[in-house]
Amino acid sequence: MTAETRPPRTAAAGGPGAAAGDPAVPGLAHARARATGPLPLGADEPAPPGMARLSHGDGTGFALPAWPDGATPSLLEEYHTAPVHVERSGETRRVLAAALKCCWRDLAADPWPGAPAPVDDVLAAYRALIGRGDDLMRNWAVGALRRLHDSAWLVVGDGLVRLGPRCASWPAGSHAQLRELMRRLPAPGEEAAGLDVLPAAGRAEGAASVTVPEEVDEDLLGPLDERRRAEVVAAFMAVEHAAEPVHEARFPALRDPVLRRVLAELLQRRGRVLVQGRETWTSGYADGTASGTGGGTGGGPGAGTVPDEAGRAVLALVLVHSVAIPRAEGLLPADSWLSPFPTQVEELRRHTMLPIGELEAALRSLRHAGLVSQVKAGEEAGGYVPGPQFHRLTGPARRRLQEELILAAGPHTPLAAAVRARRR
Repeated sequence: MTAETRPPRTAAAGGPGAAAGDPAVPGLAHARARATGPLPLGADEPAPPGMARLSHGDGTGFALPAWPDGATPSLLEEYHTAPVHVERSGETRRVLAAALKCCWRDLAADPWPGAPAPVDDVLAAYRALIGRGDDLMRNWAVGALRRLHDSAWLVVGDGLVRLGPRCASWPAGSHAQLRELMRRLPAPGEEAAGLDVLPAAGRAEGAASVTVPEEVDEDLLGPLDERRRAEVVAAFMAVEHAAEPVHEARFPALRDPVLRRVLAELLQRRGRVLVQGRETWTSGYADGTASGTGGGTGGGPGAGTVPDEAGRAVLALVLVHSVAIPRAEGLLPADSWLSPFPTQVEELRRHTMLPIGELEAALRSLRHAGLVSQVKAGEEAGGYVPGPQFHRLTGPARRRLQEELILAAGPHTPLAAAVRARRR
């Protein structure tokens, strides 16, 4: 099981040539890009349909999904809909702004690819921006650099920071506002101490270009009038990028069967499907897409990269204590994977046998992926519950996960034997 909206760095997607995927699986390249980040392309390899090509000087590059009508997740603000949560979002935005200040030296050009800047300069720009330079702020900035690196907004390595491929997704219409922001940001101040705790490796800069596909999904959106077209695009961004399922009353395209069919076709091209709740909607991976995206159980968070062994063990414990046990006691509906019953950290320490450092790293990774959420109980940490990605499970994926939980929680029970017999 994996994150849908916070992908790890692009290396996870495989080497050049992995972008096109299996043509027999609709939307596989888009599903891969959502699960693992921008897709690496070999020299002169074209981007899959509906994806922009970011080219380096040597002909290699990345494929980045293009959204319909050039919309971005910022559209959610117009509908007062919360986007997917980013851990320490304030620090993350400020560190990205500091990196942009240091790397975007020619404001007459587009931001990406920019020029590499020393990590020290980026941290100095961050200090100048917030007016503080204490150790706590520095640690938060280092954590933000890691998150931005993992999600391909930045590439950090060898003591340098470069703008990542996702920076090329900023629409041209926003560049003027970004330029004005850069002019207003303070320049880096005094030098900061060097860092040796960030990811390694990087790429030398060279001539670069961005090729954006024309008329993305125009065959589906073209027949619609301006109002209905905007409604479909808004619903698309909402189900794909909102933190929680959205109510159909707020998005006309979710209520109208004709527009909902157009929306479903837009999602299908990206390896996605609509997932319906009680008058609410979200999106998830299409069943069968997961087998082509690098692992998982198919559908929902299963499509994409898989947590490591420690992460899987911790997630299984959270599901057992927050879902399976309350469900067995009649406190949760049979089909629910969200729970108000947190798993205490002490419980995880007792049953995982992981060193505390590995346990904290696994929990951090699962939080970043949206697979667990930390809840509070007054002033104390209340523990962990399944995260918002579980909203995106399709019906078949929920049933498969239920079977996996039975096998994990009671491998020698008659119910587990029945599951194994049915799978033979």
